[in-house]
Amino acid sequence: MTILLIEDEPLVGKQLHKLVGQLEPTATLAGPLTSVQQVVEYLARHRPDLVIADIQLADGVSFEAFRQAGLNTPVIFTTAYDEYAIRAFKLNSIDYLLKPIDPDELRAALAKFHRWQPSGADFADQFRTFLSQLSGSLTAPVYKRRFMAHHLRQIVPIPQEQVACFCRDELIFLHTTDGQQLVTDYRTLDEVEELADPTLFFRANRQYLIGLEAISGYELHYTGKLLLRLKAPNSRLELAISKEKASSFRQWFEGK
Repeated sequence: MTILLIEDEPLVGKQLHKLVGQLEPTATLAGPLTSVQQVVEYLARHRPDLVIADIQLADGVSFEAFRQAGLNTPVIFTTAYDEYAIRAFKLNSIDYLLKPIDPDELRAALAKFHRWQPSGADFADQFRTFLSQLSGSLTAPVYKRRFMAHHLRQIVPIPQEQVACFCRDELIFLHTTDGQQLVTDYRTLDEVEELADPTLFFRANRQYLIGLEAISGYELHYTGKLLLRLKAPNSRLELAISKEKASSFRQWFEGK
């Protein structure tokens, strides 16, 4: 049996690969694939027996790859989505797992897959209908609502409203609104910027991606730069917006 893993967060992908390998030791694991393009290219050449997929990828949503490839393989989804969508995923997939993935829930989902024996034609028709119903939302950007980070020996999800900023200092660090500094597995700040909602996060400079809720205000420097003032306990961080970016920052900060 071949299981395709689709996950764009390196930290979560490693954990998922390890968990599935432990629970399905005889299976061949492919991936984790991290983009719609990679998934489309893989499915053009291979047909796995099971797909375990994050919904939101760096360059779009996994539904689009499934639609392009005409997927008729059972899917376990592994992300957070609204209540209406959850009901749809439950009806049109093997299962739906919230991150961080609980090993017992993954074990139960895999057991459900092994018990599930519908005809391939029936599933293909059902899944095509599901993707068709979602087609209107496939073109709309979907951003991360929680970001994974290391905390002690655990991998924890940080809701976007609790992210004060991301900082590049060799590694990519996540600063929380309560003053914690956590390590992430993101490779670049550009990668994080693509995943973050641009109405809530602003790329201050090459080192910082700042969260709206962390900013208490700003001061105009005589050079034309803007000096940001952050809310406690992150007020010690010194961030500046260049003269060239000052206008776009003001529009963003004022909600225009």
